[in-house]
Amino acid sequence: MKKKQLIGLGLGLVAGVIDIIPMIIQHLTWDANLSALCMWVVVGFLIASIELKVHSILKGIITAFLVLVPVAILIGWKEPVSLLPIAIMTTLLGAALGFAIDKLARKYK
Repeated sequence: MKKKQLIGLGLGLVAGVIDIIPMIIQHLTWDANLSALCMWVVVGFLIASIELKVHSILKGIITAFLVLVPVAILIGWKEPVSLLPIAIMTTLLGAALGFAIDKLARKYK
């Protein structure tokens, strides 16, 4: 495993913790919390692993939304209103992950 991928996993874990803090406050189920945490770890790994010829922030957003799509279908089917805060958090955390992974990977190359 490359150093960049380890950075992606670590920062993905951080993003996951940031994402689940409001979920824990709202007393959402642990399966939802664990799902969100795992999604961000996977997103971090994928951002670090794939090559897209776009800015790192856009790469993070695109990757995060591609991973979110299957879960968003399930969530939207029962609670379509909840997709708005999910989309906002996905945009913000995806952008931050894309940016941070790129910066740290360049720093520790």
